[in-house]
Amino acid sequence: MDSPHGAAVTAGNLGLKGPRGWAFRGVDVEARPGSLVAIEGPSGSGRTCLLLALTGRMRPTEGHAEIGGLRLPRKMAAVRRVCALGPVPGVSELDPAFTVAEHLRERALLQRRYGGSLRALLRPRAERIATAQERIDTALAAAGLDPATLPKAERTSVRDLERLEALRLSVALALIGGPRLLAVDDTDLKLSDSERAEAWELLRSVAAGGTTVLAVCSQAPEDALTLRTGTGNDAHGNGAKSTADGTDDPQNTAGTADGTTTGKETADAFAEAGRA
Repeated sequence: MDSPHGAAVTAGNLGLKGPRGWAFRGVDVEARPGSLVAIEGPSGSGRTCLLLALTGRMRPTEGHAEIGGLRLPRKMAAVRRVCALGPVPGVSELDPAFTVAEHLRERALLQRRYGGSLRALLRPRAERIATAQERIDTALAAAGLDPATLPKAERTSVRDLERLEALRLSVALALIGGPRLLAVDDTDLKLSDSERAEAWELLRSVAAGGTTVLAVCSQAPEDALTLRTGTGNDAHGNGAKSTADGTDDPQNTAGTADGTTTGKETADAFAEAGRA
């Protein structure tokens, strides 16, 4: 699998509004290719909506963004082609009834059918199988997942995976297509301190390999470029900024009085903002 060239991420005054208010607003960011970008905030503060907007899966209401030089919202379909989703509840989730092997085979098949060239589809079957296996092996290595260590090896069902193992599998599936940007939701959800450290080390290694990483979390590591949702404070890291309404006045917000949006507003934004 070819090493991807990470996508630069830029945004100016980016905002997304649902029928009950703003999911997020006033987001500014400049991230170089291969950056680790953390979207930090409490649940219900619009952080998942921001993740999906920056990957071309939700249409922003105002402002603009560019992912690898592709301008949003005009180039949403093109942005989706260079981005891959890891675990995002309600959008890209693992099937608990599938085994690890079934997930990997399915993703490799979809990649060959929809992500490959016509020339690749016309190659001999043995060559196609070998190429697919190489993609799987490379992705598993990048995600730090060795199926042989699982309870039933590749025949282990997703429902039997530990939370960190499931995260690694989701990342591996996303990397099979060689994306320029990887997006991960709920990075640190239900993880112990040691597991959280392992999860961030995984995402650092993916970024170091050339793929830009966007990761939603409740607490960002110090070395990440951080966007904060649900706050009027400036974010830290390479001039990135995210506020609830784009102002410095916490009383002048589109969500609640403390500068956050509610979970209902975020849910409405999912329903109404044109999720792809």
